[in-house]
Amino acid sequence: MNSTTQPLISIVSPVYKAETIVGELVKQIRAAVEPFTADFEIILVNDCSPDNSWTKIKDASEKDYRVKGVHLSRNFGQHYAISAGLDFAKGDWVVVMDCDLQDRPDEIPNLYNKALEGWDIVLARRTDRKDKFTTRVTTGLFYRAYNYLSGLDTDRSIANFGIYRAKVIQEYNKMGEGARSFPSLVQFLGFKSCAIDVKHSERFDGRSSYTFATLFKLAGDVIISNSNKPLRMITSLGFIVSALSFAIAIYNVLSFYLGFIKVPGFTTTVFSIWFVGGLVLTVLGVIGIYVGRIFNEVKGRPLYIISKVVNIE
Repeated sequence: MNSTTQPLISIVSPVYKAETIVGELVKQIRAAVEPFTADFEIILVNDCSPDNSWTKIKDASEKDYRVKGVHLSRNFGQHYAISAGLDFAKGDWVVVMDCDLQDRPDEIPNLYNKALEGWDIVLARRTDRKDKFTTRVTTGLFYRAYNYLSGLDTDRSIANFGIYRAKVIQEYNKMGEGARSFPSLVQFLGFKSCAIDVKHSERFDGRSSYTFATLFKLAGDVIISNSNKPLRMITSLGFIVSALSFAIAIYNVLSFYLGFIKVPGFTTTVFSIWFVGGLVLTVLGVIGIYVGRIFNEVKGRPLYIISKVVNIE
């Protein structure tokens, strides 16, 4: 086999703070894939990790030309790094997985065999997640907010790990919106898909770079980019405030004629000013977020910028 052979499978993995994991990741992927094909490529995208991850990627690529490295010019984020890797993937099938080995490489043959039954997408459903308690809580909150505001029914046990037919990835690569969430964009594409149960491992080393703040930001970006439900919610809130204001007006009129009001209009005036003022600011804020998103999209900046590559023509 030579380096120009069309690979059967491309494995794409974004890398961040994983200098102690890269070598083991490559080793386990090779052990899982080589029994059924030697025609594969491993594309590791270094999301400008502050440690020596890029050095480890280069070391692995020197030992095996099927290991390919992409180094981004700065930290763009996991889903942008995935997009960078997918742009270089040439396989008939593409596997996307995290680098921390919680997504187990030995599940790749199971995903591939299921795909051969006629599926375009086979997703990995983590039935027994090994995340820390805090991680489970934050991701749970993320998916609750995302599902409610986006109007989608997303399975929290399914993330990026899965195998995708080449035509699915080709269509994914055509979508150039700035707010990236790999699972939500794949869900938008459609295609024939299913999910299988897989084992989930504890992180091989280190800890996740995802925090509640980063998950909250990701949820906000995805919701604003995929749904106008927040706008509909504030419209409904406007009608509720109008009805409440009308009820308060009737109450004040009745209270005035019944002699209950000693200082006419004071309480309701102050309440109305603060309440309506806060509501106006909230509405303007939500609209401003959408306008800001439009502003970012029309600039047409690249999703990522590549600084270096290894073993890539």
